[in-house]
Amino acid sequence: MSDVTISTPLTELVGVRHPLVQTGMGWVAGPRLVSATAAAGALGILASATMTVEQLRSAVREVKSRTDAPFGVNLRADAGDAAERVGIIIDEGVRVASFALAPSRELIARLKDAGVVVIPSIGAKRHAEKVAAWGADAVLVQGGEGGGHTGSVATTVLLPQIVDAVDIPVIAAGGFRDGRGLVAALAYGAAGIAMGTRFLLTSDSTVPDAVKARYLAAAVGDVTVTTKVDGLPHRMLRTELVEALERSGRASALLMAVRHAAAFRRDSGMSWPQMVRDGLAMKHGKDLTWSQILLAANTPMLLKASMVEGRTDLGVMASGQVAGLIEDLPSCAELVDRVMTEAQAAIRALPVPD
Repeated sequence: MSDVTISTPLTELVGVRHPLVQTGMGWVAGPRLVSATAAAGALGILASATMTVEQLRSAVREVKSRTDAPFGVNLRADAGDAAERVGIIIDEGVRVASFALAPSRELIARLKDAGVVVIPSIGAKRHAEKVAAWGADAVLVQGGEGGGHTGSVATTVLLPQIVDAVDIPVIAAGGFRDGRGLVAALAYGAAGIAMGTRFLLTSDSTVPDAVKARYLAAAVGDVTVTTKVDGLPHRMLRTELVEALERSGRASALLMAVRHAAAFRRDSGMSWPQMVRDGLAMKHGKDLTWSQILLAANTPMLLKASMVEGRTDLGVMASGQVAGLIEDLPSCAELVDRVMTEAQAAIRALPVPD
């Protein structure tokens, strides 16, 4: 564990040693990765969107059995069972609740009354201002370099906007992998950085070795943004499935989507009407094709195909652009130690004014 510590409003808020956050990646951020991150002194966040309610409770208890360090749970504020999941977070004494979408004022108040730190993820200034006014304790801001659903504004442009707009701690995400990035984010006024792809590519990550190898082999140009998967901008590796979707016309895309959706229906037990409703709920005002609606409903299964089953040919692989710069698979402890040591060296190397 690194002896280098940097105290920031984030470390003070959540009680971790280092201003580093491992993001809640579906099918990736399970108990093993989260507990290893927490034990290393950073903030690990469980991804609950791909878990049932009971699986979430079990995962939280597993992390607690592995470490006494603080950790968090990420959930979708628009999920039908969000209130039940919040109840688990409160009952189990989880330190942090993070949200992929802005939680309601009432949900924030319920969590804060129970002593839980609330950290929504946002991608625009107005969203940060809204959740700050509702009582959020901090915000995680992801620039366009980040993996998964993302915006078009780069971290270096978005981050200072958010820092200037709110008076709560801001966590920077999108394009970070090392200590130099941490120092840069701190210089912008952030209280820490969040990393997804960098923590995915550790020895503590349960992602299959063949999938990790695909990430490590990727160049920056192999990471693309496509709307062909679910109609929303989604940053991922350019896999066989993504290329097929990019090339396909409407008829073939619909056929492919139905095939994937049928597999998801068998695995999840959902009905076709339920799947369509879920897909429509993800439209966010976008004009989606029927193939995109079906794919939106079963995007979690497309991620599972790669992240759990190792089928890079059949699944999607969410990825930040930074994947093109990552070359190794350290443990979480080694990664955190390296980042903090690099940060100290970067600070010492800064020119000192006369």
